[in-house]
Amino acid sequence: MGGLLQHGVPPASVVAADPDALQRSNMAALGVATTASNAAAIDGAATVVLAVKPQAMRAVVLDLRPALDGKQLLISIAAGVPSKAIERWSGLRVGIVRCMPNTPALYGAGVTALFANDSVTPQQRANAESTLAAVGHVIWVTEETALDAVTAVSGSGPAYFFYLMEAMIAAGVELGLDEATARTLTLRTASGAALMATQSGLAPAQLRRNVTSPGGTTESAIAVLDANHCRTALIEALRQAANRSVELAIEFGAD
Repeated sequence: MGGLLQHGVPPASVVAADPDALQRSNMAALGVATTASNAAAIDGAATVVLAVKPQAMRAVVLDLRPALDGKQLLISIAAGVPSKAIERWSGLRVGIVRCMPNTPALYGAGVTALFANDSVTPQQRANAESTLAAVGHVIWVTEETALDAVTAVSGSGPAYFFYLMEAMIAAGVELGLDEATARTLTLRTASGAALMATQSGLAPAQLRRNVTSPGGTTESAIAVLDANHCRTALIEALRQAANRSVELAIEFGAD
């Protein structure tokens, strides 16, 4: 919501619904109207963003059903809930865009993959893209099943980098650095490496080779990672994340 307002969406055009009074107070501080009623929130709305937990989606859509007219665009941010389940609960042929953002969206640096069902119009597609582009980069996928891979790569992805950062900070401390220094070095290195990877135009593999001098310190470190099958373990981790996404779709999409 903060991203939308920062990109020029008038606060008067946004209504936020939440059952929690504190959350409504936080959102009202942004200048938008708030309500405890989901049905009241979507009255007259062209776009409805369903930002709820996956396990709550069925109850939320069933509650909205009398207020839906089939003309609204429904944007679902709930992982694992298939668009056909949302359509079934709505009782209508309705335009649905499923999206998988990640947590850097909180800082306007997210990446979000979107999938549109067959009922989404070109204008609704543009509206969905501009909505999610307010908090970062947007890409479209043509198959809904691709969102399982997206979940594994980018949805859960920040946690993998944080995991690596944890280990590097711990190693720095073990090697004699104080924690503040180890943390600064690790985070700034991660930020710089990401900047190089996005702006250099070179593949990550080439960037790695560029900093790996024969017989040097980096080569020694990479050899240990390879000996411990870190690449294989990471690929398997993402495979398991994708599999879990499939399982959640079955679980949360059932009646």
